[in-house]
Amino acid sequence: MTARAVQLDALALVGPTASGKTAAALAIAARWPVEIISMDSALVYRGMDIGTAKPTAAELAQVPHHLIDIRDPTQAYSAAEFARDAKTLMADIRQRGRLPLVVGGTLLYLKALREGLDDLPTAQPALRAEIEAQAAREGWPALHSALAQVDPITAQRLPPHDAQRISRALEVWQVSGKPLSQWFSEAEAQRNTPCALNMPVLSLEPLERAWLHARIGQRFDAMLAAGLVDEVSALRQQPGLHADLPSMRCVGYRQAWEMLDQAQARQLAPDSLLPVLRELGCAATRQLAKRQLTWLRSMDDRVVLACDAADALAQTVQAAQGFIAADL
Repeated sequence: MTARAVQLDALALVGPTASGKTAAALAIAARWPVEIISMDSALVYRGMDIGTAKPTAAELAQVPHHLIDIRDPTQAYSAAEFARDAKTLMADIRQRGRLPLVVGGTLLYLKALREGLDDLPTAQPALRAEIEAQAAREGWPALHSALAQVDPITAQRLPPHDAQRISRALEVWQVSGKPLSQWFSEAEAQRNTPCALNMPVLSLEPLERAWLHARIGQRFDAMLAAGLVDEVSALRQQPGLHADLPSMRCVGYRQAWEMLDQAQARQLAPDSLLPVLRELGCAATRQLAKRQLTWLRSMDDRVVLACDAADALAQTVQAAQGFIAADL
């Protein structure tokens, strides 16, 4: 069989937060000529290093990495942009005779890469500004109620203070006259073709949820010790940066921002609220991991690897070898 007949477009390594994706990716990179394409919506932002568990300078030096530190925190980066950029990178990496290794836990990005995205109306900055001005006057719960009148399905799945998603849903309704939920259901009905990419998916998932929860707690403690609060304090000084931007809605950053707001309002030293921040940050991270695992379990074609096994790295390398050995 020729290399061309079995050539992969890429290999994907996914899993919930704190499942050990970085270590597993580096173990694969130590065996084969790969380049890593980051599939993480937080790692795209410059200046957000501690709270994103961004790979260290030493780790970044071990193997070429892409799509890290490509945006300022005030800028947006969409799943559609990721899919476009990742496909361009995959072609370039293959041209260099290396294998693209797509690594991360932002599963909407994976969906965009494998299936494409619904052709939603493009963003309308002027209309969004009007919606945000209305929210400033009436509050996001009031706009959530307004959304429930025109798109009850979407409103039901969104909390009343989810400014970003409520705003987008109202924007789509006002631009198109069609609820966001209808856009999604129509696209789902049309999505009958399998993934066009030859990109096997290795998924790191724990056998015991308690193992992952312990890892999340340990990692959040390490972030606090490394200066997460100072990092967020510095980010708050950037012109144009505010709590409702996608960058500051990342787990850990949102809770730290809110803690600093509370400390300022109550004239408290931020350190006095660190136990509260730890509790809220760990809880939010556990919820994120739960959502990621639910999404992953809907993917029947993934290869599941026990990330809490004693030989997890060896298992990952062995699974990758089954796909890579015949390809490179």
